[in-house]
Amino acid sequence: MAVLIDPPSWPGHGRLWSHLVSDVSYAELHAFAARIGAPRRGFDRDHYDVPSELYATAVREGAEEVGSKELLRRLKAAGLRRPKRAAGRTARSGS
Repeated sequence: MAVLIDPPSWPGHGRLWSHLVSDVSYAELHAFAARIGAPRRGFDRDHYDVPSELYATAVREGAEEVGSKELLRRLKAAGLRRPKRAAGRTARSGS
């Protein structure tokens, strides 16, 4: 299993958040997130936003603690990165 989590350092909605990713597959990521109680609505393109309250649970269940840069590097290396589209670009235009 290769599920990764970065430290809860991303502020939002009065909380701190971590990113949870898999460097194997989205299926592995979704299964792991469900196991730790992360709601599906927390999935954003290629990662889950996980509140700090779930960080220890994720680590206890086997998520590997890594820094944010390492998390992104491994996500890209696995070919699972889905970046946001640039503003003004559409799928139909092909640009």
